[in-house]
Amino acid sequence: MARRIPPTTAVAVVFVAALFMAIMDTTIVNVAVPAIGEDFGVPASGLGGVNIGYLVSLAVFIPVAGWLADRFGTRRVFLAALVAFTLASALCAMSTSLEQLTLYRILQGAGGGLLVPVGQTMLFRAYPPAERIKAQRALMVPTAIAPAVGPVLGGWLCDAVSWHWVFLVNLPVGAAAVVFGLLFLPDFRLERPGRFDLVGFLLAGGGLALALYALTNGAKNGWGTAGILVPLLVGIAALGAMVLVERRISMPMLDLELFRDRLFRANTVVMFPLSAVFLGTVWLYPMFLQEALGFNAFESGLATWPEAVGVMAAAQIAPRLYRRIGPRWLMVGGSAGMGVCVAVMTGFTTATSPWVLRGVLFVLGYCIGHVMMSAQNAAFATIPAPSTGRAATVFNMQRQLGGAFGTALIATLLTAVGTTSVTASGTTTANLGAYHAGFVLCTGLALISAVAALFVSDKDALGVETSRPGRHARPGAAASPAS
Repeated sequence: MARRIPPTTAVAVVFVAALFMAIMDTTIVNVAVPAIGEDFGVPASGLGGVNIGYLVSLAVFIPVAGWLADRFGTRRVFLAALVAFTLASALCAMSTSLEQLTLYRILQGAGGGLLVPVGQTMLFRAYPPAERIKAQRALMVPTAIAPAVGPVLGGWLCDAVSWHWVFLVNLPVGAAAVVFGLLFLPDFRLERPGRFDLVGFLLAGGGLALALYALTNGAKNGWGTAGILVPLLVGIAALGAMVLVERRISMPMLDLELFRDRLFRANTVVMFPLSAVFLGTVWLYPMFLQEALGFNAFESGLATWPEAVGVMAAAQIAPRLYRRIGPRWLMVGGSAGMGVCVAVMTGFTTATSPWVLRGVLFVLGYCIGHVMMSAQNAAFATIPAPSTGRAATVFNMQRQLGGAFGTALIATLLTAVGTTSVTASGTTTANLGAYHAGFVLCTGLALISAVAALFVSDKDALGVETSRPGRHARPGAAASPAS
């Protein structure tokens, strides 16, 4: 029975389901925070641990994902992470105190930190290079829809039922994915995965967790405060030490030698500002609609749908253009198009037609889809199968940092400019200029991504022979599928 489903299809189905849950969870919980605080009798200022614990746990487990997948097999690690995430969702829903909820969110973050890099490893080991751009089409669905669904669904569930349901919605998806995975998911293992790099894990996981904590809370708590400045400096120092240490050992937790591959290096450089723009606008735009243009939470959630539709439209077209045009110009044009769209947003006011808002968001999503699909596929084109686990870890670390960096920059800018202003009559009104400044910042980041994309080699991305061994393959280390 298991043979009736191709391994590529099984990997795509399970990964899409898991990716949808993991991405949606980052936005759906934010909407439920006021209801959670009211239920537990805790002010909003005291609920930071609900999200911080998740993000820090996520950051700690991303660096170890590649080694775990190589050591124990992608199937076992992915399903264990999926079970942990699903179980933690159920425990979060049943929490009777803030302490319990924070603890279970940490468990949820551990599962979420493993799901994406291990799933990406399975994807690139299951699909040959010539077919990977088509596989990316399926992954764009959760990437596009989940951020838009989260606020809408979360707001409706909190109003119609209770905040517990923002976690319970994960259960049917997670349970179905686990059962499907147990039946059909193939396994990919390395014969010689190497020893566990404890020093690298502590430096990478600790440094990334501290840096993400500081970036996430810097604008709110103040960048000059000891509670932000110390974690940020220690995190940066740990990551710097990690670079020095990892380059001196034979089997590092983070294989920084991957950056010697010019195609992988160029695409990771593109993805950093791209992630900053994508997650930055996902955070800024709904706030702009609600605080500046007067939309409610449900309306602002619906207003993000054209972006998701644009991404899905690009997912249908990008695979056809990838080999015809090449990833370089798809990324250059897509990033430049993103910059134009966000620049147009600087002119949005209360008088702007809703159809203009929707049209610009659709084009923005269309541009994002082309860049993300091309970058994620081209980055792994010259990476051999045995190294995809560690490459996915490095790729997702910088993507996570890029998103946090973009959000932190925008939040700091909004705080500095001020999102409200007081009129001569003493009335407080929204300061559109602050939000427009945030869009200007995103425009600059998008243009940086476009310039970085000029260094992507179409020849490297399109001229790979699947039978040729890669430069980073270690002797005796082969990725072998086992069902």
